[in-house]
Parts: sequence; structure tokens; C-alpha cells
Amino acid sequence: MAEVHVHDGESLESALKRFKRKVQEEDIIKEVRRRSFYLKPGERKRTKAALARKRARKKRPRDGEPD
Repeated sequence: MAEVHVHDGESLESALKRFKRKVQEEDIIKEVRRRSFYLKPGERKRTKAALARKRARKKRPRDGEPD
């Protein structure tokens, strides 16, 4: 769990900025979204495969376009 202590003389804005950065680094938002609803194991597998296909499609160079 992300935790930030406000230092003496530190503004609330800078502490909030540090907190947001820490949350981003720990992928807390991604984890919350993933756990926000239940996916059956088969659905999870299909979703994972679809994301892998999408990544592979992005990596593949287009025809007629130089590398």
C-alpha cells in the first residue's frame, strides 16, 4: 500500500505529487481495475490472448514501410 509522510515545511501539493508517483510505480490503479469485477478463468484466458495478439500486431512492421 502506498504511503507518503509529509515532511516539515513541505507543501501539500508536493506531497500529493509524490503520492501519485508512488501509486503509479506500484501499479495500484491497474490492480484495482483488474479486481473490480470477477472474470471466469476462460474469459481471462481469452482476454489475455487478445491482448497478446494486439501487442504482436503493433510490433509487426507494415507492408511497404521500411524498418
